[in-house]
Amino acid sequence: MVAQETEALAELRSEIALNGFACSIVPHVEGLAEEVITHRPDLLLFEVGGNLSVSDIQEFVQGMKGARRLPVIALLPGDTLDSLNGNLDIDDFITSPYDVHELVLRARRVLSRARNIDGGELIKCDGLVIDLAKCEVNLEGEIVELTFKEYELLKFLASHRGRVYSREALLNKVWGYDYYGGDRTVDVHVRRLRSKIEDAKHTFIETVRNIGYRFKA
Repeated sequence: MVAQETEALAELRSEIALNGFACSIVPHVEGLAEEVITHRPDLLLFEVGGNLSVSDIQEFVQGMKGARRLPVIALLPGDTLDSLNGNLDIDDFITSPYDVHELVLRARRVLSRARNIDGGELIKCDGLVIDLAKCEVNLEGEIVELTFKEYELLKFLASHRGRVYSREALLNKVWGYDYYGGDRTVDVHVRRLRSKIEDAKHTFIETVRNIGYRFKA
């Protein structure tokens, strides 16, 4: 956990420990990468405030690309919500005052989603299997034929289950920052994906009104 040591934080850490989690405190992001390598945590918690800003979190998370990607939860003061955007690459957040039971539930949910990526090779959800090694998608045992971008979009959303992404964020993440097409491209690919992997029994990609899309949690 990246946060400033306070009496309230000590109590929060004790409550977290009572719920079966070991929790270490690091006061700032400097040196955090070394701590991650040494202690190999399953989850990172960032408490925004004091010396830690939302942009600090984003910078650190971007630095993890190509390395072991850890689930991230941000603990936010209510007045920082306006600073969030669809490009912030975190798995969940909770606003103060923090309810420890809610925090534990969110942590368990995020960890469960992360562990559902089987050894980094398979992503599974309700009969849908994405084989990352083979770049192959199966639905109820049948191979689904996807274009390259359809596959990349599905893989990205399924790797971040429950997290909402704006169309702009998806363009940046899947198509790249040098892509000059409009966000209508995302809608078209989502529609095509749904036609191939969804039916009356299967719904995977959810539309979040006025924001974008998410893969169901």
